Amino acid sequence: MMFTTAQWIALLPILLTGATSIAVMTGIAVKRDHWWNATISVAGLNAALLASSVLFFGPRLFPDVVPHYLPQQVTPLLMIDDYSIFYVGLILSATLATATLLHAYMEGYQGNKEEIYLLLTISALGAVVLACANHLAGLFIGVELLSVPLYAMVAYPVKLRGALEGGLKYLVLSAAASAFLLFGMALIYAQTGTLSFAGIAAWTQATGGAGFMVLTGVSLMLVGAGFKLSMVPFHLWTPDVYEGAPAPVTGFLATASKTAMFAVLLRFFIETGLYRAASLLDVLTAMAVASILVGNVLALFQNNLKRMLAYSSVAHFGYLVVALIAAGPLAVEAVGVYLLTYVVTTLSAFGVVTLMSSPFGERDATQIYDYRGLFWRRPFLTSILTVAMLSLAGIPLTAGFIGKFYVIAAGVDQHLWILLAAVVIGSAIGLYYYLRVMITLFLLDPERRRFSAPLDWAQQAGGYMVLGLMLLMLLLGIYPQPFIEFIHSAGLIAG
Repeated sequence: MMFTTAQWIALLPILLTGATSIAVMTGIAVKRDHWWNATISVAGLNAALLASSVLFFGPRLFPDVVPHYLPQQVTPLLMIDDYSIFYVGLILSATLATATLLHAYMEGYQGNKEEIYLLLTISALGAVVLACANHLAGLFIGVELLSVPLYAMVAYPVKLRGALEGGLKYLVLSAAASAFLLFGMALIYAQTGTLSFAGIAAWTQATGGAGFMVLTGVSLMLVGAGFKLSMVPFHLWTPDVYEGAPAPVTGFLATASKTAMFAVLLRFFIETGLYRAASLLDVLTAMAVASILVGNVLALFQNNLKRMLAYSSVAHFGYLVVALIAAGPLAVEAVGVYLLTYVVTTLSAFGVVTLMSSPFGERDATQIYDYRGLFWRRPFLTSILTVAMLSLAGIPLTAGFIGKFYVIAAGVDQHLWILLAAVVIGSAIGLYYYLRVMITLFLLDPERRRFSAPLDWAQQAGGYMVLGLMLLMLLLGIYPQPFIEFIHSAGLIAG
């Protein structure tokens, strides 16, 4: 088929992300140099982010200069519109933050450092494709392109037993989840004869509702999606993989990977109209309540910061499913706000862990006692981690409060009282373990700790980036209106 100029322009973020992978691969082949290859990846990701920013913000801020190219249906597989471009920008921003942290983290690594940037850019390409998918084939291609490089990224420090264990667990369980996802798609195709979201919607409307085989197929797809999102009961891999993976990779897995999966899941449910199926809503309700309660309760017993954040992410995506069940325009806006605040907050937390860690050692600075008395050694890092914990807990004047407020508003709008009760109970439980980390930061340190960030951390790009994330968390909490207006304008379809 012949692409129009508008379609080529709409494709620029995807094309530039793919070109970045090729450029990094070429750079590795020409000369192995950590700084050079990291710079290539950051430059290419910045170009892709700039293209998505122009597509999203240009027509809004400069309507007389930048024409509105979106929406564009590029082949039957991809819909590039304001909704997808918003999530593409969020994913690319998280990837850029990860690349910045990786440069500081990998500097002292004794093995080959450059390939991790190649894996990162390929995985980011899969996440970008996933965010733009409006076809089940495009969804599956995106999921696999996102997941396969992550297996190697998790296990990249090959001499560390925990990293290898985490990579192997993620590989085996992710392969099983992909099988469920593919089998569910096959059942949907067998019943409807189409893989496009619009085609499935037309079939369900023509037949007066989803048939048994379609509902079974969607349920199997939920198994695969539940694994990628760490939803109960498909969450068992999460703490081990979070603990074993290098700290920056864990941050990418917790943010960009899950954001892409949730963005396409929300589009799938709303565009196909399947959010009206009562049986599916019952399944999602059970998963959401279980994720909120199980995630928060298990996080209470963790002395490892990475494992605590893993169970915290289980609970947070339980909160997000409340908005998915609510559906409608307010719910789409709530998901956008929540994912923005979640990504900023989670990257801040893992940024501090990264700056405190090094691949030289046998493990990252993951134990909570590693941070005891950090305030007396590194007050700036302490302030960043403190704000991140407050935001994850949903305390007012932080980004997390705005996200949680929107989710609760979406639930109230649709009278989802059982889910809202779970959100309130889960949030109350979460306060305990987030505050426990904060208190540990300010306790007196009776002995010299093994883990402490270098004194010049603030002079590094990673230090500046994490400080910027802290300021953004506070800005989102104090003055969120501009961000909310942009997210509102990027709404999906009418619910």
